[in-house]
Amino acid sequence: MANVKDYSVEEKLSSLVTLQKIESKIDEVQILKGELPMEVSDLEDEVTGLNARQTRIEEEINGIQEFISQKKAQIAEAEALIKKYEKQSENVKNSREFEAINKEIEMQQLEMKLSEKHIKDANEEIAEKVTLLDKAKKNLAGKETILTAKKGELEKIIASTEKEEKQFNKLSSEAREKVESRLLTSYDRIRANYRNGLAVVPVERDACGGCFNAIPPQRQSEIRQRKKIIVCENCGRILVDKDLFDAVEVK
Repeated sequence: MANVKDYSVEEKLSSLVTLQKIESKIDEVQILKGELPMEVSDLEDEVTGLNARQTRIEEEINGIQEFISQKKAQIAEAEALIKKYEKQSENVKNSREFEAINKEIEMQQLEMKLSEKHIKDANEEIAEKVTLLDKAKKNLAGKETILTAKKGELEKIIASTEKEEKQFNKLSSEAREKVESRLLTSYDRIRANYRNGLAVVPVERDACGGCFNAIPPQRQSEIRQRKKIIVCENCGRILVDKDLFDAVEVK
């Protein structure tokens, strides 16, 4: 920012007006995009969350299916043992051996029944998970459709304004180099305070062009002289006379 300190107050005001008009143009481009960037970002987060939910349900179903497979293997093992014990019972030598084998057969039969119950419960749980999975898939598909549409809208706006936005961003950077740091800090602070982004406004119809509060005649005279930086006593915006404001053109 070489030589900024040598600029006259009028030149400083002119630089501020230039910067304001350029950044107001950038604001207009952002208004065209509206809430779309935020909507797209929110939808992307939702889709990520729904994908994670779908994956989690699928993993839970896979886990239950593995559990069922294990129980089926236990049933097959129990059946094999029962056949083995039944064959052994044909060659028992006394009642004590017979009772011991019968007890083993009963234990395996109980294991089979318990495994069958576990399988039944697990199949019911899978049915519930499948219903949840179908809902998750439909919800995800719906959100992805909306996201694709919103992205398409945003991409069209970006494509139509990209060149213009780049040009204004370049002009903004150049204009900022011509404003001394103290004024630039004040400008940015004021601009951030208002949704319309207006930090530098003209006096119109004897009032502030930002908050429309009346400006006393003596104050207006000082503004027209362009000898010092004057701010609105009501809203804090930097005030310039309308002739100076209108004299600055941004293409």
